[in-house]
Amino acid sequence: MTFENILLEKKNLIAYVTVNRPKVLNALSLATIEELRVAFHDIKNDENVRAAILTGSGEKAFVAGADIGELAQQDAVSGKKYAVRGQNVFNLIENLGKPVIACLNGFALGGGCELALACTLRLASDNAKLGQPEVKLGILPGYGGSQRLPRLVGKGVAMQMILTGEIITAQEAHRIGLVNEITSPAELIPRAEAIAAKIIANGPLAVQYSMEAVNRGMDMSLADGQFLEATLFGVCCATEDKKEGTRAFLEKRAAAFKGK
Repeated sequence: MTFENILLEKKNLIAYVTVNRPKVLNALSLATIEELRVAFHDIKNDENVRAAILTGSGEKAFVAGADIGELAQQDAVSGKKYAVRGQNVFNLIENLGKPVIACLNGFALGGGCELALACTLRLASDNAKLGQPEVKLGILPGYGGSQRLPRLVGKGVAMQMILTGEIITAQEAHRIGLVNEITSPAELIPRAEAIAAKIIANGPLAVQYSMEAVNRGMDMSLADGQFLEATLFGVCCATEDKKEGTRAFLEKRAAAFKGK
């Protein structure tokens, strides 16, 4: 597939995905959502990719929201399909089995904030602005924001953001736990690359199963979550990577993981 709305590049075991519609602040059109689906399926199935970095083109926005022209045309039936389509793509990103680091280089509003929420980690430039202002358009978050945001920052804080539609600074987003770190704009991608490199140095299956334990365990009781954890721990114990990791530790050398 030839991409018209995003860029996809791969190097050093990292895939770089850039939403590339700077003239409209990288708004998420349906075509853009489809291209993200194709790109992340490709990343999921590429054994030579171990992590992904997701950002927006230009200096003003990560993703400033949905395409309002398309949104204005939705009715009850098409609106539900519109939301489910986006939810499915964001679910793919969240459960990719490989970490996806969002680099918020400016506005991350509405669907853009929801896209960031679906990522494994979120880094923000010090001039970033985040929010779920859908209520100002007479709608609610439709790409998972009403569900992921309270799970990340707590019900009360999420309610305030969603019901007021207030846009917050990167500093406030960091305070409430919405973003992991704040950097200068120039250091945003290099910092994401440094974090990705640390993750890539670890066992690929251990990383994948750790993410699965956290993501799935969040919706379980403590007992069920611990059962899942023990099961995945057992699976890891049967891998070549576990044998190599423990052997390397005892031999005081760097491990050479193979993802097997």
